[in-house]
Order: sequence, then structure tokens, then C-alpha cells
Amino acid sequence: MSAQAPQASPPGTGERPRRSLLALLPVLVFAILAVAFLVRLRSGADPAALPSALIGKPVPAFALEPVPGLQADGRPVPGLSSADLKGQVTVLNIFASWCAPCQIEHPMLMRLAQEPGIRLVGIDYKDPGDAGRRWLERNGVPFAAVGADTSGRAGIDLGVYGVPETFIIGPDGRIRDKLVGILTPENYASVLERIRAAGRTAPVTN
Repeated sequence: MSAQAPQASPPGTGERPRRSLLALLPVLVFAILAVAFLVRLRSGADPAALPSALIGKPVPAFALEPVPGLQADGRPVPGLSSADLKGQVTVLNIFASWCAPCQIEHPMLMRLAQEPGIRLVGIDYKDPGDAGRRWLERNGVPFAAVGADTSGRAGIDLGVYGVPETFIIGPDGRIRDKLVGILTPENYASVLERIRAAGRTAPVTN
């Protein structure tokens, strides 16, 4: 009696385990990322405090015209250039009228502008027409100077990829620190200390 040949599996059945694994792959990746995020939060790391390749380096050269028609206390608010960011600790805030988080952050910038010894300046990023002026007139002008970056060129050179972003610049014109995300009542004290520290410590040069 001859041995029977093994029966072939039905077409496609060998692919089912592989397809099941592929279907689970996105779920597994998401789970790994979620666990990593939770570990980061529990470690006390601030997910908004992302490092910048420019820290320790001079502010990239730029010269921006003022926001047309913008005034504060009855006087025109001047434009901004990289040459202006020397001589004292300066906080440079990148904002836009179309940025919802900027609206949330703005009251804290108004508060920061009242702190003694701190110079706060801004870059109005990619705002069309007079939108930036109208937004600041409506919400208040905390800045000593505001440059209109209508093309976004200065923002690109600064490595901006999402407004608002805030740079802390030392008296030597070098970037000492960077805050990604909004200034809030919860992080205000720690950010203020980081600003004060920029005036006390020497820069880290590369």
C-alpha cells in the first residue's frame, strides 16, 4: 500500500498568521511610545523642554521691520534685529495671531514684561496684513520691540517649527536656553529662574 502524499494547505492559509502580525504592529508601536511617554513624565522631564542645536551659539543674523502701525503707550514699537539682542539678558518670543496657544500664553508674557531687569522682545511670525498689529492691540503689547517676519525666514534660521517658542539670550548675544510650548502659571517660576540664570552664568560655546 503506497504512502499517501501530504495534503496541501488551502490557498492563502499560510499568510493568515503573517497578516495578523502586521495588523498588530501599529498597536504594538503605539503601546511602546505610550509607555516611553509615561516614563518620561514620571521621571519629571518636561516634554516641552526640547533641546536646540543653537544653544550656546550666536543668534542667527536677521533684521526685521517693525509691525506697521503698532504702538505702545502712544509711541511706535520698533522693529528687531539680531544686533539688538546684546548688552543684557533678552527673552525673544515667537508668536502669531493665528496661533491658539499664543492666545493662552499672552497674559503670562504681559506679566513677564513687568519683571525688573528683563527685556522681552517678539517676532510676529508669518502674519498676513495687519493681523499681528490688531492682535497685539487687542491683547496688549508686552514687547519692547517686535519684528515682522512675514516670510518666515528669520524663524527658519532660528529653527522654529511651531509657535510659540521662546529663546533666552545672554548679554553676549548667544542663545542660552529655549522653551518650546507656552509659558503658564505652573511653569512661570521655573522659566523666570532660567532667565535669571542666563545673566549669571557663562555661555556654553561649541
